Amino acid sequence: MEKAFGFRPSVHNFRTEIIAGLTTFLTMAYILAVNPGIFSALAGQGMPTDAVFTATALAAIVGTLCMAVIAKKPFALAPGMGLNAFFVYTICLGMGYSWQFALTAVLIEGVIFVILSVTKARETIANAIPASLKRAIGVGIGLYIAFIGLKSAGLIVSDAATSVALGDLGSKTSILAIIGLVLTGMLVALKVRGAILIGILATTIIGIPMGITNFTGVVAVPPSIDPIFCKFKWSHLLTWDMFIVVFTFLFIDMFDTIGTVVGVSVKSGMVDKDGKVDGIGKMLLADSIATVAGACFGTSTTTTYIESAAGVAEGGRTGVTPLVVVICFIIALFFAPLFLAIPAAATGPVLVIVGVMMMAPVRDIDWDDYSEAIPSFITLLLMPLAYSISHGIMLGMVTYVVINALSGKFKKISVTLWILAALFIFYYIVRP
Repeated sequence: MEKAFGFRPSVHNFRTEIIAGLTTFLTMAYILAVNPGIFSALAGQGMPTDAVFTATALAAIVGTLCMAVIAKKPFALAPGMGLNAFFVYTICLGMGYSWQFALTAVLIEGVIFVILSVTKARETIANAIPASLKRAIGVGIGLYIAFIGLKSAGLIVSDAATSVALGDLGSKTSILAIIGLVLTGMLVALKVRGAILIGILATTIIGIPMGITNFTGVVAVPPSIDPIFCKFKWSHLLTWDMFIVVFTFLFIDMFDTIGTVVGVSVKSGMVDKDGKVDGIGKMLLADSIATVAGACFGTSTTTTYIESAAGVAEGGRTGVTPLVVVICFIIALFFAPLFLAIPAAATGPVLVIVGVMMMAPVRDIDWDDYSEAIPSFITLLLMPLAYSISHGIMLGMVTYVVINALSGKFKKISVTLWILAALFIFYYIVRP
């Protein structure tokens, strides 16, 4: 177990790892329904939604298994939210390209990721992030996933005048979410083992008589992925549009992954005395391999999931945690209706609780030094407001370089930071 998954009986608890894996899976299982839903917009172009469901599960299985075996860390992977929307609505429906063109871009991006990971370029980039921004990333992720939880549970809704507003607290969904939040919060406060998992399951059960939890079946045969398997299109390989699309995929995926890994690792103590994330190179390699596999299966970029924070909060620390997630996704291929019956009102409150757990590093940011405080604040603020981990990191790093350069603090800015800031600015100029 130690050789395969980094599990040491003298240090780790097998039961804890299992609970952590189940918790992570339950908080991210929504992707099995959401990803095919987003890709349904391309059904008329010959991309079957049911095939995307299978591709989504397979991408999660391969990616998460790579994380378990290669990196031996408690993170799970699946097709990324935001990246799937960019695939469908920007590349295919907006720019007018085929889904085969978009899959080709994802494959190229994944191959570049593999090269960058093997040469340790991605690890160098991750380690170049200043300590204050690393702390801000963790806090920003906490705010971001809490916002996702509140929105998915209906407690926060879109508003034309104010962008967001308080939802209808009298609706059944909101009431169930509030019950789940209070129940899970109580269990966490009492330090009950498996509190988050218990909270999800209990809230799901409570939702049955309320009509929120709806079971539509138990067993379903996984649809074939043959219509979308390895359907690449190379005719636009050397075009400017292909370059821009790959460049965009590259940056969003890279900094979503780095942000998730760094933020959650810092919060859980999986860093060395210099603040560097232990084994980040292997984690990034697993992520890049997953992207290549996902493109072959027929889905958008596969990335490390922010919901992994829920499993880490439950005590997951080794590759056993993602191994459990893998087993759950394999089972979900055949029991999708059962797993998909868990409502957002049950998982949303858990994300809020996990968000609270991510707040601790904010106290370690030097708020009296504005050359550190302002970039850190930009980083943690923009993650929920821009609904993106990558944009928070990139704009935070640009702010860090600009403010410190104008303040004459050039020694704080490494060569890597200068290069990254320039690339980020270029990205925002040319992005679609």
